[in-house]
Amino acid sequence: MARTLLAITLLAAASPALAQSLSPDIVVTGRGLADSAGDAAYDIAVIPRARLADSASGRLEDVLRDVAGFAQYRRSDSRSAHPTSQGATLRGLGGNASSRALVMLDGVPQVDPFGGWVGWAAFEPVRLGGIRVTRGGGSGVYGPGALAGTIELTSAGAADLAPLWGDLAYGSRDSVEGNLGVAAPLAGGFASLSGGYARGDGFIPIVAGDRGPVDIPARYEQASAQARAVLPVGGETELQANALFLLDRRNRGVAFTPNRNIGGDASLRLVGRGHWGWEALAYLQMRAFSSGFASVDADRASVNPALDQYNVPATGLGGRIEIRPPLGEGIELRLGGDARRTSGQTKERYFFTNGIPANGREAGGRTTTLGAFAELSAAIGDALTLTGGARVDRWTITGGFLHQHALATGATLPGTTAFPNRSGWEPTGRAGLAFQPADSVTVRVAGYLGWRLPTLNELYRPFRVGADSTAANAALRPERLKGIDGGVDFRPLPGLRIGGTLYWNRLDDAIGNVTLSVSPTGAKSLQRQNLDAVRSRGAELDAAYEHGQWRFVASYAYIDARVRASGVAAALDGLRPAQTAPHQASATLAWQQRPGGFGASLTARYLAGQYDDDLNTDRLGAAVTVDATLAVPLAKGFSAELRGENIGNRLVEAGISGDGIVERAAPRTIWIALRYAAAR
Repeated sequence: MARTLLAITLLAAASPALAQSLSPDIVVTGRGLADSAGDAAYDIAVIPRARLADSASGRLEDVLRDVAGFAQYRRSDSRSAHPTSQGATLRGLGGNASSRALVMLDGVPQVDPFGGWVGWAAFEPVRLGGIRVTRGGGSGVYGPGALAGTIELTSAGAADLAPLWGDLAYGSRDSVEGNLGVAAPLAGGFASLSGGYARGDGFIPIVAGDRGPVDIPARYEQASAQARAVLPVGGETELQANALFLLDRRNRGVAFTPNRNIGGDASLRLVGRGHWGWEALAYLQMRAFSSGFASVDADRASVNPALDQYNVPATGLGGRIEIRPPLGEGIELRLGGDARRTSGQTKERYFFTNGIPANGREAGGRTTTLGAFAELSAAIGDALTLTGGARVDRWTITGGFLHQHALATGATLPGTTAFPNRSGWEPTGRAGLAFQPADSVTVRVAGYLGWRLPTLNELYRPFRVGADSTAANAALRPERLKGIDGGVDFRPLPGLRIGGTLYWNRLDDAIGNVTLSVSPTGAKSLQRQNLDAVRSRGAELDAAYEHGQWRFVASYAYIDARVRASGVAAALDGLRPAQTAPHQASATLAWQQRPGGFGASLTARYLAGQYDDDLNTDRLGAAVTVDATLAVPLAKGFSAELRGENIGNRLVEAGISGDGIVERAAPRTIWIALRYAAAR
């Protein structure tokens, strides 16, 4: 990691010499190539930078809930949820903690190389220029993994960042948050350096009626930093160098449950904007995760360590290249390929007696995907756009192993094995059309295929939640999706957009946690298995309106998702996937006098009841929450802010353990903040 960061620094230092051949009128952007004209055929939601700035929580995953159908496996955010439960999905394709949406920052995949979850605490909204969410599988040009869709995060550009900015906030339960950043021109481009810190005493996750003496507040401490340089290196080419760091520490509300996630990413991207458009990307991700698990007795009067997952080192290494040859006006061809390799293992101590572990376990392996893609879009006249593309991927799963041993003697225990290597090919594609019968109306239809390789976590690592235990499955097959959608975008007035989409998706070989048995005490024994399918169909409605100082955005999702299962999982057939709500709604009304001036926002969200388990026996209640913000200018560049999360203090149930203990998401949280942004 250090060598990679050094290489980025040296490239940045060398860039002034490279910039001598700079064309005098080039403007660096820090972005990749322009969005494809064929994107008009797909269901895309955009979150602008202005919305990122007025979130009451300041958490990116909370802002993403503006998008109809977005969900995580748990309702909690990155301050209190277990990090491994924070995968992202769309369109009801949940039921699994791994991400079924492809999350990217400046083209770099952001899912954990070992587990497939997302370290949301790494992404400070102030560092982002915007978000683009494509709902529907088969990313095509961005690589595998986009079963439910693609979430593209774009770092803020030179026009977005003040030369110096910072904020400091104090909130409920002795919580503190702060950000500090600088940005400056550099060798014809720009560079930025920023850092963020957050900590809090936290709330007790268990609801009041279920608590016992062992329950304590779930504290958290998080820090992140980003260094970025965007520099011209030729007449029509720019270099983008990024480095991102995360430290995330939390506990789960009882003793022996600390978890820590340390991450570092580095990437280099070259973007050519000449007659032939092209870009080349290379990246490295390194992670070190650890987590403790506890056993709590029935009356919650005593707690003991149950498992110590003391280290999970993981690495992701990859790259991507794309070219866009000039084919004439109205025609766009995208050609390229990508590669990603992940490796990692879990190191654990388990079978505790009197606080002392008896056994040790190591499990892990490697996965590799190599893919090539082609996509063609064509504008036929002024009203019709056609697009179609295909890709083929070669995947391998190698070096899988499970080793269990007695700590005292080193003797190998039953279950130790080396798993056979596996490989295969996955062809996928997508196609669509957009028809614009009038300037204010666009009708779109799309069909797509997608796939996702099981994560190393799903393949090799067993885990426990309370009294429930889930076994891994090294024989898991890749998930495969097919789907169609159609919709209408209506723009009757300047600044007003109304969109509606109907969709049908089928996820074959969906990986789920399948209950095998239930003990008399209610404890469940589960295993990760490939279900026959998850079928999801539904509707998405979006509306956005901007007029002067006012901004309004609203969304609604109806999700009818059902499991198709047979064999040992036959009991799940016809049930809803775990953690999938049939209805979601969100609305935000915001007013901003001017940048840095008076401002206010009000956000209301509704989440229908959903099942916490695959058997649909543990139901989480519906919830309505309201957030609000108020900003007041103080002096040049300074403003004060009052923010409230869940100001009605509504109970948001986030999970139910095997013994019926209910866990909640964040209660009411009030913040007072001071912000500063220097004039450009």
